[in-house]
Amino acid sequence: MRGMRNPVADRRRPRDDRGMPSMRDQARSVALGFPEVTEDHPWEDDRVVKVRKKIFLFLGADHAADEARIGVKLTDSLEQALGFDGVEPSRYGLGRHGWVTVAQDGSVPVELVLDWVEESYRTVAPATLVRQLDAGVDR
Repeated sequence: MRGMRNPVADRRRPRDDRGMPSMRDQARSVALGFPEVTEDHPWEDDRVVKVRKKIFLFLGADHAADEARIGVKLTDSLEQALGFDGVEPSRYGLGRHGWVTVAQDGSVPVELVLDWVEESYRTVAPATLVRQLDAGVDR
C-alpha cells in the first residue's frame, strides 16, 4: 500500500558512516532478514552470518571494512560469478566447494551481490527454512 514502508527494501539500503551504501553492510542486513539466522565472530574480529550454525556469509573483520570482501557459497551462479573481475574462488580449499570471495570494489553490481547472498542462504539452509523464505514467513 502507498505510504507504507517496505521492510525488505529497507534492509537492502543500509548506509555507512559517510552516508554511502556499503556492499558489506547491505549484504549483512539482507542476510539477517532470512529465517533463523545468527551473527557470529568465530575467529578474532571476523564476522559471519549463520543459518542453524552453518555459515552462509563471510563478512570479514570490522576493522578492514574499507577493504571489505564477502564470501558466499554459490551453486547456480558460480560460473557467472567467477566471470567478474573482483570475484575469485575462496581460499583454504573453500573454492572447491562453491565458495567465492567478492571484493567491494564496484566490479559487481550490489543488487547481484545481494542475489548471491540469498542464493548462499538457500544453498546452506535446510529445505524447511527455504520453504519459509519462499512463503515470506519470518522475513
